[in-house]
Amino acid sequence: MELKVNGRNVSLDLPGHVTLLEALRNDLQLNGPKYGCGYAECGACTVLVDGQAARACVMPLSAVAGREVTTLEGLGTRAAPHPVQRAFIEMEGAQCGYCLNGMIMTVAALLMQEPQPDRDRIRRALRHNLCRCGTHQEILAAAERAVVLMAENAPEARG
Repeated sequence: MELKVNGRNVSLDLPGHVTLLEALRNDLQLNGPKYGCGYAECGACTVLVDGQAARACVMPLSAVAGREVTTLEGLGTRAAPHPVQRAFIEMEGAQCGYCLNGMIMTVAALLMQEPQPDRDRIRRALRHNLCRCGTHQEILAAAERAVVLMAENAPEARG
């Protein structure tokens, strides 16, 4: 199975029914996406597939053959975090951190498609991502901060 993960070509010798999450965590040692529920209900396993938010826990590996997969590790680096990652750090948008992967990946996908969402649109995008610690206000603040940081980092903003 051939696919691109975080910008590099990957070849996996796994059956097509293996989930993307299993391949990412077990075979590629990418631990950003988490196993939460196994039913695509909580969002902890969210990754980007061709720029769209997708639940890796229910996606068979065969569904991503030849496609581009981005995990939390592929968004940015410690030295140069992606604006969404930076916003979550600045706004302390996590408590235990288990939901963090899904929240960040969902916001990143939203901002790729809709650079200036309002709070209601952000809420709708995050409605299927669960946070058991109750940091919803911080998560919303981080998402709104990400909108600002993404605008500042846009090529036209650098001018």
